[in-house]
Amino acid sequence: MAVKLERQQNILGWLDDHRKSTIPELSEIFEVSDVTIRRDLKALEEEGLVQLMHGGSVHRIVADRVEPPILKRQHDNQAAKLRIARAAASLVHDGESVFVGSGSTAMYVARFLRERRGLTVITNALTVVEELAPYDDVNVIILGGMLRPSELSMIGHVTEQTLREVRVDKVFIGIRGIDLAAGLTNDHMPEVMTDRAILAMGAHVILLADHTKFGRIASSFVAPVSDVSIVITDDQSPLDMLNAIREQGIEVIVG
Repeated sequence: MAVKLERQQNILGWLDDHRKSTIPELSEIFEVSDVTIRRDLKALEEEGLVQLMHGGSVHRIVADRVEPPILKRQHDNQAAKLRIARAAASLVHDGESVFVGSGSTAMYVARFLRERRGLTVITNALTVVEELAPYDDVNVIILGGMLRPSELSMIGHVTEQTLREVRVDKVFIGIRGIDLAAGLTNDHMPEVMTDRAILAMGAHVILLADHTKFGRIASSFVAPVSDVSIVITDDQSPLDMLNAIREQGIEVIVG
């Protein structure tokens, strides 16, 4: 038992340094069978420490799974978030209907939408409402639901039910982590179904993700990367990942 626990800790240490690996690679490194490594990884996955993917690859789930509250995050990477938000807002035209989700970058998108005329904005984020409430030319519709205090957003069954009944021209959504194999992930499991309902409500889904989100894997799978139409990011994001996303037919905009 002691040997097994020590090996599992060593596997975690290796993944902390490399973020991802495969069962054959770990089997060779730790000089045990594929079956033994898979058993170790299953145990670590049950603890929420790693994520096993189809094909035998494994990803380390980031240790900082609890995201800081939005009011503390709004100034993190602010310059990059503002560039992303400005690029996102430039895609919106007068008279359109859009959904703007929660998160610090989405809040800045709302700020750049203030001068649009005849715009309808549907949102589950109180921060977006606060940004747009003073402006008469923007019709704001806020969704009901259960308040997630740290995000100042509405989630849950009531929110999801309403999302299924509305359609918009464009959807703007943030995410906790984006990885080519693990897809889009979130660290708050009760919000996952709300995120999926948001992704389903519009033909054009625009993902807002600064460079800190790339290669990050949170604990709960939301959707494959292919579920989005456009990714807007900043110039510090890994070029190899951006090119791989483009190869999937997804437009990438660097703000």
